[in-house]
Amino acid sequence: MTQDTEIALIEFKGTTLPALAITLRSLDPQALATASSALFGEGGFFDNDLAVLDLGQLAIWPDRIDWQVITDLLTSHGLKVLGVTRGHSELAASALAAGLPTLTLSAGRMGKPSPAAKADAESDAVMPNPERDNIPAGLRKSQPVPTEQPAEDLIHNAANLIIDRPLRSGQQIYARGGDLIILAAVNPGAEVIADGNIHVYAPLRGRALAGARGNAEARILTTVFAAELVSIAGIYRTFDEGVPAKLANQPVQVRLATEPVVSSNTGLKSRLEIDILRVD
Repeated sequence: MTQDTEIALIEFKGTTLPALAITLRSLDPQALATASSALFGEGGFFDNDLAVLDLGQLAIWPDRIDWQVITDLLTSHGLKVLGVTRGHSELAASALAAGLPTLTLSAGRMGKPSPAAKADAESDAVMPNPERDNIPAGLRKSQPVPTEQPAEDLIHNAANLIIDRPLRSGQQIYARGGDLIILAAVNPGAEVIADGNIHVYAPLRGRALAGARGNAEARILTTVFAAELVSIAGIYRTFDEGVPAKLANQPVQVRLATEPVVSSNTGLKSRLEIDILRVD
């Protein structure tokens, strides 16, 4: 039995989805797996967040791209990949064939992309940059897609999170959409993450990742620096051999510079600046 109705059974409306723009500087699955493990660990990091792969900074890519492996890798860290953006026409066609359409993101949804790091054996680690690494045979070269870089998406009414207990190995704290303030030690093996800044008024001996959603203006501040890893907007440095002597157990500030500079504290040329803070 049917009946007449004036209610439309299908209706279309415009909408804006909150999607992260994930800038990739390599499409090599192994290199991406290594970089993502250093940033996010082995388990989930995001909470089923929607993501679009920003291909605008790719200079080279393999003849055959395994998009499924790349998306599976990001899915393992809690991301839902919707498609790609800012890719060369050849990349866009390859992604579309794998079920990843080209999407246009508004500036407010895209984190400010970091300029590709220039060749430097001692620079900070970033998501793999093929312009810095040896170029294997079979890779195609291209000029980056010329686009205007969007203004930084500032976080308003940030939901700051205050933690007043020590964090043990294996524990993870994430301040989504705001700053993270910690009033106790972050022990080795613990991980603290924030979309904004990270303040640790105690020893920082674990991993700290600020600007997790691409905020390049975020900073990390601690009264006692002994970290295993620090990261600002995806650019990170590990300290497998220990923190440099000039910085060890000092009050420091970690931030990004516009251009790579040689640090007087580490002697390394990079965008990731680690400076001693005056507290007197």
